[in-house]
Amino acid sequence: MRGAITLPAPLAEFPWRVVIPLTVLVAFGAAVLHSAAGGSMSPYAGSHLVRYGLFLMVALVISYFPQDWARLAAIPGYVVVLLLLVAVEVMGQIGGGSQRWLELGFMRLQPSEIMKPGIVLILAAFFHALPVGMIGTWRALLTPLGLIALPTGFVLLQPDLGTALAIVFGGIVVMFLAGIPQKWFIGGGIAAVVAAPIAFFFALQPYQQQRVLTFLDPESDPLGTGYHITQSKIAIGSGGILGKGFGEGSQSQLNYLPEPHTDFVFATMAEEWGLLGGLLVLLVFGIVLRWGLIVAREANDRFSRLFAGGLTATIFFYVAVNLLMVMGMAPVVGIPLPFMSHGGSSMMTNMLCVGGLMMVERWNRQSVRTSL
Repeated sequence: MRGAITLPAPLAEFPWRVVIPLTVLVAFGAAVLHSAAGGSMSPYAGSHLVRYGLFLMVALVISYFPQDWARLAAIPGYVVVLLLLVAVEVMGQIGGGSQRWLELGFMRLQPSEIMKPGIVLILAAFFHALPVGMIGTWRALLTPLGLIALPTGFVLLQPDLGTALAIVFGGIVVMFLAGIPQKWFIGGGIAAVVAAPIAFFFALQPYQQQRVLTFLDPESDPLGTGYHITQSKIAIGSGGILGKGFGEGSQSQLNYLPEPHTDFVFATMAEEWGLLGGLLVLLVFGIVLRWGLIVAREANDRFSRLFAGGLTATIFFYVAVNLLMVMGMAPVVGIPLPFMSHGGSSMMTNMLCVGGLMMVERWNRQSVRTSL
């Protein structure tokens, strides 16, 4: 067409569809973190932007990996992260009553975070190699459950219930997308309901039990165990439609709201930016998740489809649980809001997921060009 502008190949193939909304979200998050620090880029907003920039470069590098590399890396990657989880139990650093980190000198690594995309990768590779006729057999059920149970058990020992649930969720979603018979999911759901009271009394730590009780009745101890949820609700509700204004949130500025820069960053944002700010955040997350679903839908093989679907589900789990948590609709499990909360581990995990989705999107484009 005369007058049409043709972009150079590198620019035309750049994943603008996800980079633009992610950058908007991260920039908005930096503004909220700037406010949470009392109007300073340090210590939250500046490092938040730097981490995004670094991990965006990592995601772009991952996007160029060929599919054979990804499949071959599934088993070694799973084994390495599992060994790192064992190392956490042996020599891990303790912080806040939990033993979750390995001190590497130049960084503090939380291996359980890497297992979130790792479990999706290993299960996608497993079901890709499994003959379609065996999808209804016990092998298709027991092997994935074993792969999920091993890291989940180590993560629960740390203890870290939120991360353990994220690993289980990502794995179960991949199993569902692979076509596991629905009767097994129904049976598993019934078993989970029956086992929930037993798990509450014998598997959860005392502080985790208290979180569940607080979720059921936060007003029973508003100045103690229910303080987080109570203050979060006050912050969100007091923001109204338009919010109190940038830097004018009393709950975060006067230190009423605990963790205003991590787990409860959405409450910090909602108090200052109101309902409109909240809708903007939900809209951008919707754009990112829709992109992930499109990438999965357009995949041309089982491995790519399961991998992309599982990574999208992992990001969704982060978003859904955090928003439900800060609004008092789920127990507090310590899951940050992707791309907005301050934290290197969360940024790393979600950008690895984004990098994996970029990689599948590139495979999809290559497949289309090959078929032409």
